[in-house]
Amino acid sequence: MLEVELPADYKELIHVYGVSNWDDYLYVLEPGCPNENYDLLEWAKNQAEDLEDLWEFEKKPTELEAEGSRVIPWATTDNGECLYWLVRPGHNSDQWTVMVNEARGDRWEHFSVSCTQFLASSLDGELHSSILSTSFPRATHEFRQLVAV
Repeated sequence: MLEVELPADYKELIHVYGVSNWDDYLYVLEPGCPNENYDLLEWAKNQAEDLEDLWEFEKKPTELEAEGSRVIPWATTDNGECLYWLVRPGHNSDQWTVMVNEARGDRWEHFSVSCTQFLASSLDGELHSSILSTSFPRATHEFRQLVAV
């Protein structure tokens, strides 16, 4: 469905942790997850449609202006922010970087790191997003593997 190979670091993250919740805030999506709330394939389809509609009224982020560039969601938050891979022509999936979009607005941030680097660096406080909740990360981390419903 995605017609792309997912990044190796992400596949390893899913292999080890599966669909998961970090610090009771960030949800890592999984392709084919039985719980459609966390199914990366469903999210990718829905987000692509929603963003195309949105960009009829709002300006696309600069990073997406190049022909063939697009985003694929890999995580979401309990507030509705979405974390994407930035997919650019000529870049293999292990070169994809992270974009964060606010829940109900047009603010975007770009981070020149992989999804696992983003997650690890966010959790240890090295990386900070001004879009994500100020309560993320927590001082004491929490992890939950989510189960299918």
